[in-house]
Amino acid sequence: MEEKTIQIAGSITVDELATALGLSVTELIGTLFKNGIVATINQRLDYETASIIIDELGLKNVKLERKNTSTQTSDFHRELSDKAVTRSPVVAVMGHVDHGKTTLLDTLLNKKTVEGEAGGITQHISAYQLKHDDRLITFLDTPGHEAFAAIRQHGAMLTDIVVIVVAADDGVKPQTVEAINFAKSANAKIIVAINKIDREGADIQRTMADLSQHGLQPEEWGGDIIMVPISAKKNQNLEKLLDMILLTADIEELKADVDIPAEGLVIESHMETGKGSVVNLLVTGGELKTGEFIVAGSTYGKVRTMLDWKGKPKGKATPSTPVTITGFKELPNFGDRFIEVKDEKTARKMALLNAQNIANESASANVTSSDLLRMMNVADNSKTFNVIIKGDVLGSVTSVVDSLKMIDTKGEITLNIVSTGVGDINENDVYMAAGGNTVVYGFNVSVPINISKMAARDGVPIRTYRVIYELLDDAKHEMENLLDAEIIEEDKGEMKVLGVFRTEKTNIIAGGEVLKGDAKPGFLVRVVRNKEFLGEAEVTSVQKEKIDVKELTAGETGGLALKTTSKIDLQIGDRLKFFTRESRKRSL
Repeated sequence: MEEKTIQIAGSITVDELATALGLSVTELIGTLFKNGIVATINQRLDYETASIIIDELGLKNVKLERKNTSTQTSDFHRELSDKAVTRSPVVAVMGHVDHGKTTLLDTLLNKKTVEGEAGGITQHISAYQLKHDDRLITFLDTPGHEAFAAIRQHGAMLTDIVVIVVAADDGVKPQTVEAINFAKSANAKIIVAINKIDREGADIQRTMADLSQHGLQPEEWGGDIIMVPISAKKNQNLEKLLDMILLTADIEELKADVDIPAEGLVIESHMETGKGSVVNLLVTGGELKTGEFIVAGSTYGKVRTMLDWKGKPKGKATPSTPVTITGFKELPNFGDRFIEVKDEKTARKMALLNAQNIANESASANVTSSDLLRMMNVADNSKTFNVIIKGDVLGSVTSVVDSLKMIDTKGEITLNIVSTGVGDINENDVYMAAGGNTVVYGFNVSVPINISKMAARDGVPIRTYRVIYELLDDAKHEMENLLDAEIIEEDKGEMKVLGVFRTEKTNIIAGGEVLKGDAKPGFLVRVVRNKEFLGEAEVTSVQKEKIDVKELTAGETGGLALKTTSKIDLQIGDRLKFFTRESRKRSL
C-alpha cells in the first residue's frame, strides 16, 4: 500500500485530519471518544495527539511530518559559506551516575567542578574549555542521575562529540544506554571512555562486549567506535582521550561562519540579585560581543556583561565558546536558540512575533497529547496532587517537572502543576497555594523569613531540597498519602446459630456451634440467612459454659456477644461468618 504523508503545522482540525486520512469524520470522532475525548468537527489536535490517534487506528501507511513554521531565531540550518572557518569541537560528557564523568573533568581541568553540587552529583549543565596541543576543546558536563534526563538530552543536542563514560568495574547501566540513545538521536559522534581501569574487578573486555550489545562496536573488533581505557582519578590515558577527540573533530571537519550575526543556544538561565537575568550561552556562529542586542524565543536583551567559563570578563565570543551574560529582559527558556539583531526595535519586534507564534501554536491545539494520554490512563476516581515548582535555573525546573510526571500512579493520582518559576519562593507562590491543598517545592532556592511566616499562617507547606531525588521521594510520599488504603479481609471461621437470647438495637447475645475455623473477641461477623446478607457485627466476648474464654474452635458450642451499628433480627439457623479486616497503606 502506498505511503501517505500528512504535514501538520502546529495543529490540525478533526475535519482536516479525517479528510487527509480518507476517513469519515464520524469514525475519527468515534476513535477519540473511545479514548476519553469528546471532540467536535472543528476541534484542533496537536501533532503528538494526531500521531497517537493514527496508531490507535492501526494506519501503518500514514506518515506524519511537522510543517516548518519556525521563526527567524529558530532557523539554524543554513548552509556554511565558503568563508567558514574551523571551529573547536563541543564535547558532552555523559554516562551513568558515579561512573566518573565529573572526576574526568576535574582531572582534565584541575578544578573541583562538583564542589557546589549537593549530594555529590552534577545537577546542572556546566561548560568548560581546555587547551590541548594548542587547540581549544569545549566540554559540557551533564548530570548523571536518572531524574535529569531532560538536561542530558539537551546537552547531547548541543554537541558534536559525546564522550560516554563507563566504569570498567560496573559496566553498562540504564543511564549508559540512555546516553547512547541521546547521542545517536542528536547525530553526534561517540567516543567511549572506559573508566576506573585501576579498580579491582575492572574488566575492559567485558565492558566492550556489553557496549557492543547496545550497538557500539569497538574499532579493535572491526567497528567504528573509539574506546579509550582510562583512570580519571589517576590521570591515566587522558592525553590519549584528548587526542582521539581532536582526531574525531578533524575527521568531521567542524566549521562555522564568523562573518554573520552571532547565534547560538541557551544552556542555562537563572536570576541573581543585583544582576537580574544571568544566562549561559553557547555560541555556534558569528561573534557575540558586549553591547549587542540578541533575541531568544520570546525575550530579548542587550549583552550588558560577558564572562568566560572561569568568570573572567570577555569582550567577544567566537563559535564553540561558552559564555555567561547579563542583559535579558526576561529569562529565556532552557534550550532556546538566540540570534543577534541590529537594534532594540528589531529585537523587541522579533521577540513579540516569536511570543505570538508560540501562543498561537499553543492555543490552536484544543486537544494535546498530554490531554489524550491523561484521559486514557486516569481512573474515574483519581485524586489530584497540586504542586508549585521553583528552581534555581530553568533546566532544573524542567527536570523536576519531567521527573514528577514520570512517577507512575496507575492513573489514581493526577499531577497538577499549578505553576513553575525560577528564583526564591515568594508571596505570589504562597497566594496561589493557599487554600488549594498545594505543596510548594523549591529546588536549590531559599525561602525568605517573611515568606516562611506567611506560609505558616496560611497553612501552605513549603519544602526545599538541594538533591533532586530527595524532592521526588517527598512528592511520591505525598502522592501515596492520597491513595485509598488497601482493605485486606481474611476469613476466620463460621458458626451456626442454635439460640438467640437477646436482640437489641446495637447488641445481640446468641449461642451456636462453630462449624469451621474459630470465633474470637475482635472478629468481625457477617450475618447470612439462606445466602442473603443481613448485616455486619463485631464479636465483643466469647463464652463457653457461661465462662469467658479466648476462643471457640471448630466443633465447640458456646455463646457470643455481638455489637452492631443497626438492629439485626437474628434467628436460629442463621450463619455467622467470622473475618478480620485490615486497612493497609499503599505504595507507588
